[in-house]
Amino acid sequence: MLSPWTKYLPAFIRRKLEDDVHLKDVVKNTGWMMGDKVVRMGIGLLVGVWLARYLGPALYGEFSYALAFALLFSPVAMLGMDEIVIRKLVHDTTKSEEILGTVFFLMLMGGVAVFILAVGAIFLVRPDDTLMHWLVAIIMAGTVLQAFLAIEFWFESQLQWKFTVYAKLTAFLFINIIKIILILTKASLLAFAWAGLSEIFLACVGLIITYRAKGYSLARWSISGSLARELLTDSWPVIFSVFLTSVYLKIDQVMIGNMTGNVGLGLYSAAVRLTEAWNFIPMAICSSVFPAIVAAAKKDELLFLDRMQKLYNLMVLIAYVISIPVTLFADKIVNFLFSSSYKGSGSLLAVLIWSLTFTNLTAARNILVLTKSWLRINLVSTLLGCLLNIALNYALIPTYGAMGATVASLISYWFAVHGTCFIFKPLRNAGWMITKALIYPKIW
Repeated sequence: MLSPWTKYLPAFIRRKLEDDVHLKDVVKNTGWMMGDKVVRMGIGLLVGVWLARYLGPALYGEFSYALAFALLFSPVAMLGMDEIVIRKLVHDTTKSEEILGTVFFLMLMGGVAVFILAVGAIFLVRPDDTLMHWLVAIIMAGTVLQAFLAIEFWFESQLQWKFTVYAKLTAFLFINIIKIILILTKASLLAFAWAGLSEIFLACVGLIITYRAKGYSLARWSISGSLARELLTDSWPVIFSVFLTSVYLKIDQVMIGNMTGNVGLGLYSAAVRLTEAWNFIPMAICSSVFPAIVAAAKKDELLFLDRMQKLYNLMVLIAYVISIPVTLFADKIVNFLFSSSYKGSGSLLAVLIWSLTFTNLTAARNILVLTKSWLRINLVSTLLGCLLNIALNYALIPTYGAMGATVASLISYWFAVHGTCFIFKPLRNAGWMITKALIYPKIW
């Protein structure tokens, strides 16, 4: 039976879904993910903008600095396990409890290590800023709790995303109500940091309850030393890649904060907020189609390449549909959402929104890299993009401020996902496929 929302699709697509059971499951899963992400984008953007208006550019810049600094480290706590574990669970469901138990232990240890590293680093970077120390420590505490996201891997591998939506979206909605209350009562920055940590805690509790309600038990999880070594061997290039990706996605905000101050960072962060609001689309689509593309790669190489080309095309088309109108009305969008106190963010947004094209393509190319196990090549590509971003930021921020960081981000994002394809022979075909998508993103 098709999901109710599919009745709005064209008739020929509905007929295709009715004839393909697996595709039907993929589309149903995509519907849940997209619904979750749309709600998060809408409510998250609304509350986030309200928070930015309440704080003003200076305090919003300080809060953004803490978030950006924490995000340099926190993604590493996942140890790059998500796609690798999902692929393993798809291939062998009989060892799911051993896989989940081992992944939980590895991510728990990774979360503790990253927490200590980040807190130590902020003491070195800003030794006299006690508020910043507390903000980073509270935000980073959530990385320890992220170990329970191993439950999410299981549901995703079974194309049962709706169960994680139940758990995580409930926590998200409740905490955003709390954030609104905090804004109305003129709470401090620390209160909003505690609210963010509480959301992660409630989401983990919800995942545990949902997992048990489906008849599973965490008590049956086990830890395998040999599996742990295998997972770490497979994922270490991803770990470094995730860290480097975090650096070149967030280092611009950290560098702006250090080189121009909180006000400039606040203006830049407003543009980043409106750009990143759209990231849920490639994440939802790629997470949903990942199992199907892995299965296609096992059956037929031409089928696999055809699906990858369509995915590249879709990622580019979505980016173009969003970027063109945002560029044309950037100033009006910023003034309407953030108020006139954020004047200057509009020009930043008009340029930065085009980075969505390359972040979309990165999500798609990661599927190719994981399916072909080209993780080391991807690591080097990310490293080159990261180094280019840092170099451009150092060169451009002192003269052009936040606009310099915007241009640096746009160039480095393109280079990491597209330019590097022509450096490494295995990725050259992907480079031409991406070029084709950028020129003519046909999806049918």
